[in-house]
Amino acid sequence: MTAPADTGADAPRSNGSGKGGKAPSGEAVLQPERLDFTRMVPTDRPRAQSMQGFDPIYTDIVDYIVRCTHRIWDERDVGLIYTHYTHNCVVYSSTGTVYNREDVVQNTIQRLCMLPERRGMATHVIWGGNDQEGFYTSHLVTGSGRHTQPGPWGKPTGRTFVARTIADCMVFENMIYREWLVVDSMAQLRQVGIDVDAFAENLAQSYFDKGLLAIDIGETRRLIGQYPPEAEADTSIASNDIERETLEWLHEVHNRRMFGRIKDVYAPTVQWHGPLMKELYGIASVMHQTIGLYGTIPDGAFMPQHICSVPSDEGGTKVAVRWLIEGHHLGWGILESLGAPTGKRVQVMGMSHFHYKNGRIVDEWTNYDELSILMQVKLAQMADRPTAMLPDL
Repeated sequence: MTAPADTGADAPRSNGSGKGGKAPSGEAVLQPERLDFTRMVPTDRPRAQSMQGFDPIYTDIVDYIVRCTHRIWDERDVGLIYTHYTHNCVVYSSTGTVYNREDVVQNTIQRLCMLPERRGMATHVIWGGNDQEGFYTSHLVTGSGRHTQPGPWGKPTGRTFVARTIADCMVFENMIYREWLVVDSMAQLRQVGIDVDAFAENLAQSYFDKGLLAIDIGETRRLIGQYPPEAEADTSIASNDIERETLEWLHEVHNRRMFGRIKDVYAPTVQWHGPLMKELYGIASVMHQTIGLYGTIPDGAFMPQHICSVPSDEGGTKVAVRWLIEGHHLGWGILESLGAPTGKRVQVMGMSHFHYKNGRIVDEWTNYDELSILMQVKLAQMADRPTAMLPDL
């Protein structure tokens, strides 16, 4: 399974370019939401913030993450990975972890072969840090394409898909040295017509054959013995008031199960953009999705790993949170692919982007991969088989 993610305690958090994302020259750091692609990767723009150690082509950190992604994936300059990732980079994903740059290169080539029409369009880049301490970026991408070639998904179906991905990167002097990647694989597979149950089974088998078995380590740390959940949130990873307030209400809702708090945090007109390309509206929808997730994992412990924020050109502030939920598949909820409760331990790697206006959330984008959770359940079930052998310790 995935390695434990960095807690974010040592990650760059502060927005080092000044209030409003402005450089000392007054040039604003780019924001993708309202710009055509040609304006996101300008050819005649002066540098908007200090970018010591970065290639001259990049004018700010948003330009960097949007442009280098396009150059590698859409312009097919895969070799740029050698100058944009460190040799020992670690990429955590919801279905496994990569520990070196060469695997990133090979995985990219495989993906490009299978989905040559795929395009990833930048939706948000929420960031923190500076060129001295390092940058942290949370990059929401809306990807679309067509399954036209054989590959890990099997025989091509010719069908189209649209799904969201969020990639969080730690960047220093032009190189990504750590990345967290949440791809909504379940949305992609369902849309192109692949049997997700069989696909998850095969994915679990590949881990099982390597001796990587899911081991249940007992209860989560949300409750210590017979005590209730902690009354106060740990806000040590926050760097400003809105980040602290976000961590506080997330703790109230997710760990203390005070779901009614949602009505105080979200605007009545909120739009919720979730996994499987769900587009829902209103507080009741947000509440149902939240309760439904814990219906599936009722002992789940919610653990924020990193938070950053930027003022938004659209008004208000956008906040990005990377988080984990650890628990057991003990109930019925919104993750219908899991079926009847199995009792198996699961870990959900997720990321959320919140848009605050006038003190309320008007939009939320949340991403996690149901396929990963299904694969974890199947892997744990494989370990239960009488023929399963635990690896020697």
